[in-house]
Amino acid sequence: MPRTSPPPAQQYTARRLIAEAARRFRSARLAYGHGTLNADDEAAWLTVYALGCPFEELAARLDLEVPPAAFRRAQQLFERRIKERIPAAYLTREAWLGDHRFYVDERVIVPRSYIAELLRERLQPWLPPRFKPKRILDLCTGSGCLAIVAAHTFPKSQVDGADISTAALSVARRNVREHDLMARLQLKQTDLFEKLAGLHYDLILTNPPYVGVSAMRALPAEFRHEPVLALDGGNDGLDLVRRILKDAPQHLNDGGWLVMEVGHYRPRVERAFPRLPFIWAETSGGDDCVLLIQRESLLSAEPRARPSTAATVRRRRPTSP
Repeated sequence: MPRTSPPPAQQYTARRLIAEAARRFRSARLAYGHGTLNADDEAAWLTVYALGCPFEELAARLDLEVPPAAFRRAQQLFERRIKERIPAAYLTREAWLGDHRFYVDERVIVPRSYIAELLRERLQPWLPPRFKPKRILDLCTGSGCLAIVAAHTFPKSQVDGADISTAALSVARRNVREHDLMARLQLKQTDLFEKLAGLHYDLILTNPPYVGVSAMRALPAEFRHEPVLALDGGNDGLDLVRRILKDAPQHLNDGGWLVMEVGHYRPRVERAFPRLPFIWAETSGGDDCVLLIQRESLLSAEPRARPSTAATVRRRRPTSP
């Protein structure tokens, strides 16, 4: 039987385009986690981008015919998503945290952080109700996303975004300009706290690499498009976590707070630091992803971590996960 040609583009509505793309994505067994969590949302995201309309307008356009040029753009995006396993954020060059849009490319990890959820609520109820940080540090800033969200959340604060990668900081610089925050948000190239001597903050946010060796080996193809060292946390995933907990008190003001994302590694972190009284925030990912701890608690407990099973090697990392 001869193969039939697909219906012409003008017969496609956005609804049909999304449904067929989602079926193809499920059949191809794609992996998600770079802004969406399933095939339907991924297909909708790429379709909206091809249509060139805001996402909030999609509902009103679901049953309208898709213009031929948009149909072709969408099909090209779907093909690349399937064949090359490129995350949608890299295909569209954009990612979102809440209401905030960010430019992204392969120089940075795709923004995704439970800390952004906490910032939307001004870190309540975990921090004191009247906590108004004057100086904030986003350590391992990558695309600058958390630094920018923090600057929007606390509009009277001065914010620093720090990263070891000059390439990542170039992306962050673009995002800072697009959010018109040049006057309040400074970017610094440094290996964690190395070049921040003498600087002190009321709030330090960080989403460092925390993927262990065995998990790195099992990463789906989509995650391998991201900078490797943005994910790689060493043998047990805690190499940078140990360094941050050790040095953070020297850069926190009295009463200052450290907020750190560690994936779903709460049991591992608590075993490594049994004396530290972490607060674990409830997020959409559960209560095992983001820890909070005050400077005084870090100092009083003397956070000497139990060593990992392999020697910790100082490694360069380009951006935050």
